[in-house]
Amino acid sequence: MADKQMQEKYAELALRTGVNLQKGQALMINSSIEGAEFTRIVVKKAYELGAKNVLVNWADDELTLMKYQYAPEEVLTNVPQWQIDKQLDFAKDGAALLAIRSTNPDLLKDIDASKVAKATKASAEAMKEFRKYTMNDRIPWSIISIPTGDWSQKIFPGKSVEEAKEALWEQIFTIVRVDKEDPVAAWDEHNLTLRKAREFLNKRKYKKLVFKAPGTDISFELPEGHIWKGGSAKLAGTDLDFNPNMPTEEVFTMPHKYGVNGTVASTKPLIYGGNMIDNFSLTFKDGKVVDFQAEKGYDTLKHLLETDEGASRLGELALVPHESPISQSGLIFYNTLYDENASCHIALGKAYPTNLEGGSAMNEEELDKHGVNDSLTHVDFMIGSADLDIDGVTADGKSEAVFRKGTWTLDFNA
Repeated sequence: MADKQMQEKYAELALRTGVNLQKGQALMINSSIEGAEFTRIVVKKAYELGAKNVLVNWADDELTLMKYQYAPEEVLTNVPQWQIDKQLDFAKDGAALLAIRSTNPDLLKDIDASKVAKATKASAEAMKEFRKYTMNDRIPWSIISIPTGDWSQKIFPGKSVEEAKEALWEQIFTIVRVDKEDPVAAWDEHNLTLRKAREFLNKRKYKKLVFKAPGTDISFELPEGHIWKGGSAKLAGTDLDFNPNMPTEEVFTMPHKYGVNGTVASTKPLIYGGNMIDNFSLTFKDGKVVDFQAEKGYDTLKHLLETDEGASRLGELALVPHESPISQSGLIFYNTLYDENASCHIALGKAYPTNLEGGSAMNEEELDKHGVNDSLTHVDFMIGSADLDIDGVTADGKSEAVFRKGTWTLDFNA
C-alpha cells in the first residue's frame, strides 16, 4: 500500500487546493469502495479542517456491472427523485464536491452500447439542475483519481495487482505534485503559470484557431467575448479559488457552436460509458459532426453523438503543450482526467457558460445567440501530439503561430 503520509498529503491537497474547503462548509464525496481507505483519510482531514458534515456516495464497479447485466431497462433509465434531491440539497447549502474517480476503463466493454447510452442520458437529464452548480462555478468542485486494481493493471499489464497499484500511486503523487515538500505552494506556482497563459490569450482575442497535424486539418471560430480559463477557478460571487481538475495542465475556452469546420483525428483512446473508443476521427461542417470513423468503439461513439442535438457540436477547446508532465511520463492512462492533460483536446457537448463574458447570467436562448453549445453531455477527447501546429487568426485577419511541433511559440512573460 502506498505510504500513508503521502496519502495524507494528497488528501489535504485535494481539500485545501482542490475544493478549498471552508470552516463550517459541508462536503460531498463521490468515491469507489475500492478506495475506502483513502476516502476515510479525506473524510477525517475534512472534519479536522472544520467541515460541518461529510457525505460519501459510494460506488462499486462489480455492482454496477451486475446492474447492467441483470436489471431491466426501465430500472437503468430511472433515477429516483431522492437521489436528485440529495445532490441538490447539498448544492443549495453551498457544499463542496470532491469526486475521487477510479473506475475500471473496461468495465462495460461487454454490455450493449445502446443500453449504456440510454442509462447515461437518463442520468444526465436527471442531474441537469445539479450540473448548473458545477458548470457555473456556483459550488467549489474538484476531481482527483486514486489507483484501483483493474485500472492500474490496464496501465501496467505486466505487473501484479499490488505492484501495478504502487506504480500508479507513484505516478499520481508525481503528476499531482504531492511529492513536493509543500504541494500547496507548488500548486500556487503552477496556477500562476497557467494564469499568465490564459491572460495572454485573453488579450490576443483570437477570432479563430487553426489546427494541423497528421489526420487533422480543422478551424475553430471563437465567439466574441470568449474567455480563456485554466488552473484555478473563482467561486461565483467570491474571491475564493478552487481547482476543478487535479492534475491540470490546460488553458481552455469554447469554440463557436456553429463555427467549426474540418476534420480532427484522436491521438489517445477515449473511455466513455465503460467502453473504449480508439483511433477515431470526426468531420465538422458549420459546427456539427457530419461524418465520423472509429477503429474501435464505433457504436459507442455513435450513441454519444446521438445523445441530443448538442452532442454532435463542441463545447470546449483546450491547449496543452506536449511537454506536460503527463505526456512526458510516456503512459496512456485510459482516464480522461489524466490523458486530457497530456494533450490538446476538445469536448463534445455542453460548453461552460463561464467561458463567455456574462455567460453565467444568460438564459439558454441568449447563450445560443452567442454561439455557446448546450447538451446533456460533455466529453473530452485528445487531439494533440508532437506534430501539432496551431495558428491564431487575429481580429484584423493576420495569422500567427501559437503552437509548433506540439508546444507554445508564445512568450507569456513578454
